[in-house]
Amino acid sequence: MVDSLRDQLLKSGIVKQLKDEKRQQQPAVKQGAPFGKGKPQHHKPRPARTQEEMDLAKAYAMRAQTEANERKRAEQEAAEQARLKRERKAKVQQLLEGSALNKADADQVRHFEYGGKIRRLYVDATQLTELNAGKLGVIQNAGRYVLVTQSTAEQIRAIDPHLVALLVDPSASGGVGEDGVPDDLMW
Repeated sequence: MVDSLRDQLLKSGIVKQLKDEKRQQQPAVKQGAPFGKGKPQHHKPRPARTQEEMDLAKAYAMRAQTEANERKRAEQEAAEQARLKRERKAKVQQLLEGSALNKADADQVRHFEYGGKIRRLYVDATQLTELNAGKLGVIQNAGRYVLVTQSTAEQIRAIDPHLVALLVDPSASGGVGEDGVPDDLMW
């Protein structure tokens, strides 16, 4: 039988000789080197920083610190505003509890301007006259319009004036003439 080329090389000893030469040419790995790292790492020494580079690094650090302080201050301010808003909302809710005069069977509509738009509220005949006389007021709360007494509306105005949607001032004539017809009404 004919031996393969590999078998012939192993018998002659040439293959072992080549492996030994390769082992001798490779540098020995240090015992203290971590596993998986064949060659030791050589770090080049860093050149010393110049004064200009140090000043620039300090400026960047100072800028980052001031930005972080500003962000923290803004977050604290926003949290404080949110807390105050929650407190105002709770006070208004407490005032409105049980003092709403809205009726489910109201049949007359009272239109008023609030937030740059014309809004409407359903009232009965007596509520309409009292609302126009300033004895009642309208409060905007949680997307709804609540009919309340004048004193409740004034208390809510003291807490947050933006929530008062309608409160007629009885002392102001509002451009109404002596005959009860508005002055700006064209006949």
